[in-house]
Amino acid sequence: MSEGQTKVAVEQELKRLEKRLDEFVATVAQIKEENRALRQRQETLMTERASLLQKNEQVRARVEAMIGRLKAMEHGT
Repeated sequence: MSEGQTKVAVEQELKRLEKRLDEFVATVAQIKEENRALRQRQETLMTERASLLQKNEQVRARVEAMIGRLKAMEHGT
C-alpha cells in the first residue's frame, strides 16, 4: 500500500469513527431526555399515588364512622 493509499484509508477510518461518535452522542442525548421524562413521570405518579392513598384513608374513616353510627342507631332503637 502506498503512502497516499494509507492516508486515504486513515482518513476514511477517521470519518467512519467520527460518524459513529456523532451517532453515539445523539443516542446519549436521547437517552438523557428519556431519562429526564421518566423521572418526571415517576414523580408525578408518586404524587398522585400519595394523594390517592390519602383520599382512600379519608373514605375509609368516613365509612367506618357511618358504620359506627348505624350500629349506634340499631342499638338505640
